[in-house]
Amino acid sequence: MTYLMRCLVSILFLASMTTFASAETIRFWTTEEQPDRLAKQKKLAADFKAKTGHTVEVIPVTEKDLGTRATAAFAANDLPDVIYHTLQYVLPWAEAGVLDVETNNEIVDELGKNTFAPGAIAMAQSKGQTAAVPVDGWTQMIVYRKDLFEKNGLAAPKSFDSIKAAIGKLHQPPNMYGFVAATKVDENFMSQVLEHVFLANGVTPVGKDGFKSLDAKATKEVLEFYKAIAKASPPGELYWKQSRELYFAGKAAMIIWSPFILDELAGLRDSAPPTINSDPTSRELAKKTDVVTAFSGPSNAKGAAWADVRYFGVTNDANTDIAKEFVKFSMDQGYTSTLAIAPEGKFPVRQGTSQEPDKFVKAWSKLPVGVDRKAPLSDIYSADTIGKIVSGLQSANRWGVKEGQLALASKLVNSQVINRVVREYIDGEIDGDAAVKKLNSELAKVN
Repeated sequence: MTYLMRCLVSILFLASMTTFASAETIRFWTTEEQPDRLAKQKKLAADFKAKTGHTVEVIPVTEKDLGTRATAAFAANDLPDVIYHTLQYVLPWAEAGVLDVETNNEIVDELGKNTFAPGAIAMAQSKGQTAAVPVDGWTQMIVYRKDLFEKNGLAAPKSFDSIKAAIGKLHQPPNMYGFVAATKVDENFMSQVLEHVFLANGVTPVGKDGFKSLDAKATKEVLEFYKAIAKASPPGELYWKQSRELYFAGKAAMIIWSPFILDELAGLRDSAPPTINSDPTSRELAKKTDVVTAFSGPSNAKGAAWADVRYFGVTNDANTDIAKEFVKFSMDQGYTSTLAIAPEGKFPVRQGTSQEPDKFVKAWSKLPVGVDRKAPLSDIYSADTIGKIVSGLQSANRWGVKEGQLALASKLVNSQVINRVVREYIDGEIDGDAAVKKLNSELAKVN
């Protein structure tokens, strides 16, 4: 070995020893605790270690226990370095000091704020900063039979009026129902669908100071619309189960559902096969289907999309530099792997880079989805439909976010007051004015 080669070997050895000596370990809490999802996150951590030398200890936390555990860890000055968490914790944790807001804001700025879906960024704003880093999300969708809409010259169901117009043409029970609305009052599915419909017409029960009386005119428009879609539904107590079954059987023109239906529509899940024909693995129904994520009512022309967004939060107890490096890696070089944990429910809130604006949308659309069979969404749905699926995050919204009242909004939704009063109106037990009055009276008592 020559002197020069010996010097090079020594330099490389010293460099590797220095890297090893400076390698550190951080803790990462995740609510994605299913075994296959956990394995994918550990692989992501291994990829990060291979690149940086730093170890990420992936720690599963049950979602319902996350708030309690974080509160206890904060009191003990023992928070993990990074937490993967839901929207509901972003602003409360920012105000309480759990999150290192400045660092999270820096991550977003360094990755490029304009590369993220505006809705996901807007819901995490705290005193002019992005308090946590948007990771992924999904939007509720109107799933509809585009073949029937095209055949009858109908506009896509993007508004109360276009939905009612489509019902007028397509509702021919019992062979075809115009809609399958949620009407079972003790199901959270009805609560979720109703919040989406109220948002679409710009109606909210919260303001900056807490409960805010519902606007009478706009609320009556919501009630009338919901009664119309309920009357175009089969009789009975309806929730997600019946809406999926009827749509899969080719007996519903429109339903509201989460994106977790996308793989099922294509016959990739044996437990929920399409029954529109005799082949439970057929993609026929998927090919006849399109989606709308944001729709509008007469009092809110811009419309809204109901979204569930998840975030990375670097905490105030973190090894800041390493935690920041891990989040940036997970949102850039490793972002496709982050989305691959469960691609059917993890839409890319960071859609690309400044150089490649749709890089991650393209990569996500090619990730395999399904349970018993696998296929990428881009093999099942058109590029136009893929774009619509992701676009809902642009206008993503939830009650109470911009007002800083998400906790109260959640209580109002979970009280099921809205479900009960809307059902009374649908069933003709009370009129619109009485329904608005009762909603305001009952919701004001929730605290």
